[in-house]
Amino acid sequence: MSKTVYYRYNQSTGHYDRVYPSRKGRIFAMARHIAIWVVLAAALVSVGYTLFAIPGQRQLREQNRQLRAQLGLLDRRADALVAVMSDVIDRDNNFYRVMMQADRITDARRYAGLERQRLYGELDSLADAQLLRRVTDKLDLIGHQVYSQIKSFDQLRDIAMASRDRLDHIPAIQPISDKYLKQMASGYGYRSDPVYRTLKFHEGLDYSADIGTPVYATGDGTVELAGWNKGYGNSIDISHGYNYLTRYAHLSEILVRQGQKVRRGDMIGKVGNTGKSTGPHLHYEVRLHGQPQNPVNYYFYDLTPEQYDDLIRLSENAGHVMD
Repeated sequence: MSKTVYYRYNQSTGHYDRVYPSRKGRIFAMARHIAIWVVLAAALVSVGYTLFAIPGQRQLREQNRQLRAQLGLLDRRADALVAVMSDVIDRDNNFYRVMMQADRITDARRYAGLERQRLYGELDSLADAQLLRRVTDKLDLIGHQVYSQIKSFDQLRDIAMASRDRLDHIPAIQPISDKYLKQMASGYGYRSDPVYRTLKFHEGLDYSADIGTPVYATGDGTVELAGWNKGYGNSIDISHGYNYLTRYAHLSEILVRQGQKVRRGDMIGKVGNTGKSTGPHLHYEVRLHGQPQNPVNYYFYDLTPEQYDDLIRLSENAGHVMD
């Protein structure tokens, strides 16, 4: 095999001098040829693997595809669980602990030690390492949230057991029995006023029921008001202690008197249509430190989880306010 010979013109002598490649140049040329052959060989192997893969290899690739799909589904389900736990944590801090007058759990306390658990160096060598890390992080977060929430509820249970009197006084049932209810006429929050046709904050719940339907005290307490109360019509206010007060308005009859002690479940009046009202119903409020609260958060004694979910949906309806 002939070799290529290189010459360079020498201006000083006027002759062509033969050029001999340096050792570095020869090594570079050899490396370049080797690299080209390696790339070509890899391409041929890849094409051959794709076109002529044995059945076992094709089955393995299909299994990997299915695993990636399942991992993606797990990632989305983990997102949903994180959202649910975030809602539980929010209720724990902003409702249950407020109700029991317990200190809120800060994020620093709730998630202490979580970062130290995230040691996943062994995942880096696997395919889809980024997705695996993301899913694993979410599962660790959920596990940590569940564990800390169990500890929180255990603490609240201990507080509750030591404060039985508080539980007896805090509003905890519906003021009208389910069997007498026609519908939830209006929920808590901003609604259109039925008389003035303006946007107004509705500070309680309106229960549609027939005139004469029994109305019950929702917690132990003392009757603070029993009589006419302007737009509320015939109304009853019960002071439950622990800074709680409930109001029962638009009654047709009042069955208690001011200063009277009542127990949860006592019949205190009957549904009516008195005061600023557009139809027979009970307007019910819960106040804490004088500020209105959403009554649906105070029905944890006489409703199943399914009934509670139904009540939440009904209370968020866009129906008109009846008072």
